[in-house]
Amino acid sequence: MRRQRNVILASLLTLAAMSWVVVMRQAGMTGSASLTMGMTIPLFLVAWVAMMVAMMFPTAAPMIMMFATVSAGKKQRGQTFVPTWIFVVSYLLIWIAFGVLAYGVGVGVDALSRESMWVANNASRVGGILLLAAGLYQLSPLKNLCLAKCRSPLSFILTSWRDGHAGALWMGLKHGAYCFGCCWLLFAILFPLGIMNIAAMVALTLLIFAEKSLPIGTLIGRLAGTALIGYGVVVIFVPHALPGMTM
Repeated sequence: MRRQRNVILASLLTLAAMSWVVVMRQAGMTGSASLTMGMTIPLFLVAWVAMMVAMMFPTAAPMIMMFATVSAGKKQRGQTFVPTWIFVVSYLLIWIAFGVLAYGVGVGVDALSRESMWVANNASRVGGILLLAAGLYQLSPLKNLCLAKCRSPLSFILTSWRDGHAGALWMGLKHGAYCFGCCWLLFAILFPLGIMNIAAMVALTLLIFAEKSLPIGTLIGRLAGTALIGYGVVVIFVPHALPGMTM
């Protein structure tokens, strides 16, 4: 069982490392100011999935390892065994759905900015409002509820376990939904900060990992929320404080 856990952990970290390479290469090739980077939706989703694997696999590893451990124990006892990849793929489906939504929003905002000079001239302020919203969400009860679920892999397994392939699929979707509820606005602020801004991606990955894994993770999340609120307010009144969105 320990060997299997090590193989799964090594696989997760290897996939994350490979995805970081893909993301950094894509960032170097992207020259479009569009929120969708001028990509068609298939190419955007490929880049999006690479970004999700790079950023979320290290933070989701404790939950995935817990699922693998319980599933392996059932196999040893001759009970129903489900491969861990089913849980992982269903978890990713939630983030792929978010990527489709993000692409649609990006296309809409790009079209609106071309048609409305007001939108184009106030893009930074809109970005500031999004930063402010992300900061307020960090302090919200819903954020705390979702984060608590993500911080307790054993509790999730004990209360949400379902046998069989369909059960693993449902569990992956459920955990993905909690993870989405915990982090979606942190990913949304990549649009004003730069969808392929490597520094911002690394900072958010470290923040999400700290929130989920460190004993003081909840406090770190609240401090980050306070910082985002302050930065958002500054950008609303001083648009040039968000240079990537300034015309």
